[in-house]
Amino acid sequence: MESFDDDLEQFGRVGAPPLPASGRAGHVEHDGAQIWYAAYGEHADRLHDVRRAPVVLLHGGLGHSGNWGHQVPALLAAGHDVITIDSRGHGRSTRDARPYSYELMASDVHAVLDELEVERAAFVGWSDGACTALIFARQAPGRVAGVLFFGCNMDPSGAQPFEATPVIERCFSRHVKDYAQLSATPSKFDEFVQAVSTMQKTQPEWSARELAEVRVPVTIVHSEHDEFIRREHAEYLSRSIPGARWLLLDGVSHFAPLQRPEQFNRAIQAFLTQLDAAQLKS
Repeated sequence: MESFDDDLEQFGRVGAPPLPASGRAGHVEHDGAQIWYAAYGEHADRLHDVRRAPVVLLHGGLGHSGNWGHQVPALLAAGHDVITIDSRGHGRSTRDARPYSYELMASDVHAVLDELEVERAAFVGWSDGACTALIFARQAPGRVAGVLFFGCNMDPSGAQPFEATPVIERCFSRHVKDYAQLSATPSKFDEFVQAVSTMQKTQPEWSARELAEVRVPVTIVHSEHDEFIRREHAEYLSRSIPGARWLLLDGVSHFAPLQRPEQFNRAIQAFLTQLDAAQLKS
């Protein structure tokens, strides 16, 4: 029987299920920040030796890697090695005084892959994490097996006007609690929110030409009831990125990985199966 938390009542109360014990975790110092990462799976301590690309999970804005609590166990059960990264200033990662940018966060991802000696990885990005993953794919296509891009815009026209809802408020309340528990600067949540919000309102600003320059397999995933991103924009992304696949998730919103995890996990597995099939053909 599939689990449902459509109203995020459970997530608001207790958060996502705890992540399993990792085989390797720590911080990498990069460009003025300490970036936290964790690796999971049979090969977590020797990812440079594996032929199958590990899966990198990049969380959304204001969140942290623990928001993938439904996804990491499912990926491990399917035989994948997994890497989670707390984005700059989020979760256990620190930041310096510079404004946020997706390009800077993509460079942090690069530093983590170098630290773990990972030549190539598959990326699952959620919201801000999706944007970071796609930017990294354009910067370093040789390091990217593919990108599952869920719930983000690549230019300002893709965002819907903000409207507070009980679901959003429960998610935000959980972010407040998690930040206080995990951050090295627990008293600076308001400054953190302002800095992330400024980035989200002004970035990215990709043109159709830049989207057409993406040269890795991409699956655009959009939720039927996404509170932040226009469906028309997600469809535009799927048309503009060469060879991109399109998937609509019924009955869920921007928080699909928490609301109906099994449904979202099936989308991830279909994406990874396509990448494996493509690798066998090459």
